[in-house]
Amino acid sequence: MALSDELSKLQDLHGRGALTGDEFARAKARLLGGTADSTDPLSAINALRRHRSDRWIAGVCGGIARATGLDSWVWRLMFSVLALFGGAGVVIYVLLWIFVPDD
Repeated sequence: MALSDELSKLQDLHGRGALTGDEFARAKARLLGGTADSTDPLSAINALRRHRSDRWIAGVCGGIARATGLDSWVWRLMFSVLALFGGAGVVIYVLLWIFVPDD
């Protein structure tokens, strides 16, 4: 597929709202051969949002999954295992629910 075709598909997805502005910019930079990933860890933390559609309770695991690239079921499993060890998973999940903004 030609580069212009891929760029037009990205523009179409962005226009329909399937891609956010940040996702569109990263994908476009990746296509054009630039680096779109920020090296600042603080910007990655500030970009963390609870997911609206990938949620069972509050969307915390879905948001972390989107930010890290792991599947949300992995994060759910980790929080469940941590919940068995003194309830740390429940405490961390509730704190993230409170302090991480909704998407």
